[in-house]
Amino acid sequence: MSNPDSLRHSPLHAEHEALGASFTPFGDWSMPLKYGKELEEHRAVRERAGLFDLSHMGEVRVSGPQAAAFLDYALISHLSSIAVGRAKYSMIVRPDGGIIDDLITYRLSEEEFLVVPNASNTAVVVEALRERAAGFEVTLDDESTQTALIAVQGPRAEEIVLSLVGEQDREAVRTLKYYAAFSATVAGIPDVLIARTGYTGEDGFELFTPNENASALWAAALEAGQPHEIQPAGLAARDSLRLEAAMPLYGNELTEQTTPIDAGLGVLVSAKKEADFVGKEALKAAAEPTRVLVGLASEGKRAARSGATVLSTEGSEGSEIGVVTSGQPSPTLGHPIALAYVDRASATPGAEVTVDIRGKHYPFRIVETPFYRRSR
Repeated sequence: MSNPDSLRHSPLHAEHEALGASFTPFGDWSMPLKYGKELEEHRAVRERAGLFDLSHMGEVRVSGPQAAAFLDYALISHLSSIAVGRAKYSMIVRPDGGIIDDLITYRLSEEEFLVVPNASNTAVVVEALRERAAGFEVTLDDESTQTALIAVQGPRAEEIVLSLVGEQDREAVRTLKYYAAFSATVAGIPDVLIARTGYTGEDGFELFTPNENASALWAAALEAGQPHEIQPAGLAARDSLRLEAAMPLYGNELTEQTTPIDAGLGVLVSAKKEADFVGKEALKAAAEPTRVLVGLASEGKRAARSGATVLSTEGSEGSEIGVVTSGQPSPTLGHPIALAYVDRASATPGAEVTVDIRGKHYPFRIVETPFYRRSR
């Protein structure tokens, strides 16, 4: 259990306290869990807009003549193929293929990238990147503790961000593609990186700026969002939102004992035959996994939580065929949902299974994911 006195604070900690936030340890950070009722925060994002502080996330600037070649080697994907202004979801793995972290990389220029690892993995990712940089003409700058990250997510997100930028940048915001980014002046703050990315299953933007601008940017986003009934949202809502969108969470669906192949994300592995990257041999030689990640849903009320055993419905007791990695009641759908690794032979959509929840067996069925998909 983390010592609250030793946890890092976001540059927006005082603003969260003023809003009455409840805090929770997350990695080395103390971050808002919720500000009131997490269900209201969840619904605000689905129906209008939510404002998140993601300043606990890592930011590593990679620059130099061989920056692209270095990332091709350090990560599992072909990063040199992405255009300036675009981003790519990828992973960094151990030599044996185990996932160190899943992350997003933005290409800022021909020789400059921004790598964004998860908060709890930032230190180990930075260490791995530094080790892998040997022999490359590249510079790594860990800007994690100097950078604030604020996300505006939801159907009204574009309208809110449009009101924060000048007329000269509004068309760029409107036409910004998913997994793309550009720098602009936002609420009078210069050089804010505006990225059309998120972890909620909704349209949204993530705004990167130095810590000293965090309070002004947060206040401006809250004010601009008032006509759209924006609501500050914490980690509880972020987790329920990402689960409905079936987005994996490191430590649950992704671990060092899991490979991208195991997680059904082999598509991220570079397809270039001549590519050389850490983990290549292990991933190329990986056998078809015996268990696959699936969605579970129930018409009952009991939610299956992480670690719960999934059982077949054959026989009086059934046999173990998997384990739940994430699960809770879906605020949007109105019934329990879960992600689970189950035996490949049992992973047929529509198949009935049971889940052991505190010693009692409850019916679930295997369903297609994502559980929720926003209307375009």
